[in-house]
Amino acid sequence: MNQFCIVIPNYNHTHAIAAVLDELKELQLPIIMVDDGSDADAKHVFTQLDAQYDFLTLISHAQNQGKGGAVQTGLMAAYQQGFSHAIQVDADGQHSLADISKLIELSNASPNKVISGCPIYDSSVPKHRYLSRYITHFWVWVETLSFDIVDSMCGFRVYPLAAVEQLMTKQTLGKRMDFDIEILVRLYWQGVKVTFLPTQVIYPENGVSHFRALHDNVGISWLHTRLFFGMLLRSPKLLWRKVTG
Repeated sequence: MNQFCIVIPNYNHTHAIAAVLDELKELQLPIIMVDDGSDADAKHVFTQLDAQYDFLTLISHAQNQGKGGAVQTGLMAAYQQGFSHAIQVDADGQHSLADISKLIELSNASPNKVISGCPIYDSSVPKHRYLSRYITHFWVWVETLSFDIVDSMCGFRVYPLAAVEQLMTKQTLGKRMDFDIEILVRLYWQGVKVTFLPTQVIYPENGVSHFRALHDNVGISWLHTRLFFGMLLRSPKLLWRKVTG
């Protein structure tokens, strides 16, 4: 029987986290929140929440590692605690948490797959962020030699933890905004398929983004360079997979 938990990376997101936890508690699932080296005020809020909610486990990084580093810490903690699947959720309230039950249903039907949200945006999405996603979509299609990965940047997913642990044991993954892209491509190379669920994504009016336009875009560009050459090495296998289905 599949055992699910929720993983939340959190770096100084205090504005919406209590509301997020209040909504998630209805699911009656354990939650692992990773404090990614937040400031003292945020740590105080997180400590209070940890004492308030018995389903919440708080893990703290001494220094900020980046969103990807925090998610990786949470995923490995979930695997070590015996969970079969982990649901990645952002701390800022941008995801439609009501869709988690649908993600779980799809995961139970296909437990070896990644189940990922496919964003439906409203007018709150910054135009440059929306358009830049299509550049990444193109490169991911090249890197996988397929159109199977519809969206590689949505951090609202269910991961099969055995496959994730296998990948993370042999491969160092990016620790910042490149993580969501890289883990999906490398899991695909590993033979893990992906199912997508359309889901509403908003950018909260008072939300705080930790996306660093220069540094993160450079990091993502370097990631695509590495993945492109990785694809060339794997292209015979990827092409054979397409031929054989």
